[in-house]
Amino acid sequence: MDWNPERIADLTRLWNEGLTTSEIGKRLGISKNAVVGKAHRMHLSARPSPIKRSARPALPRPHMPVPRTAVPVSRPTSATPMTAAPLVRKQPQRVVELSNQGCRWPIGHPGEAGFRFCNERALVGKPYCADHASMAYVKVKPKAGEAA
Repeated sequence: MDWNPERIADLTRLWNEGLTTSEIGKRLGISKNAVVGKAHRMHLSARPSPIKRSARPALPRPHMPVPRTAVPVSRPTSATPMTAAPLVRKQPQRVVELSNQGCRWPIGHPGEAGFRFCNERALVGKPYCADHASMAYVKVKPKAGEAA
């Protein structure tokens, strides 16, 4: 694609007139992606998204409680012998809080109190623990008369 000064001037004029990138591309005989790329490199003004937003107001997002982190329940002092302090297990409430080894099976409904993910040890290569994988991955039985 050769961007000569005349073609750049046409692009700038059509862009400022508010034509869509596909319409500019048709008029210049190039793809809309070529129009977008050149406009970006020329630092032309940003365009509003062509995706129409619905007139319906957005629903308020439910309040998500802040997840608790694992903290020691009791701390040993110099007077007490060093023993392992029990930990409060963190229950992830968002997928991004899970480790790669945690089961991603949702328990409850998002936005409701008590919503969390299972977070038991997931099977290798699967997003779920053994119990939840048995529910998620059900083998289809062949229909009567079909070869197995």
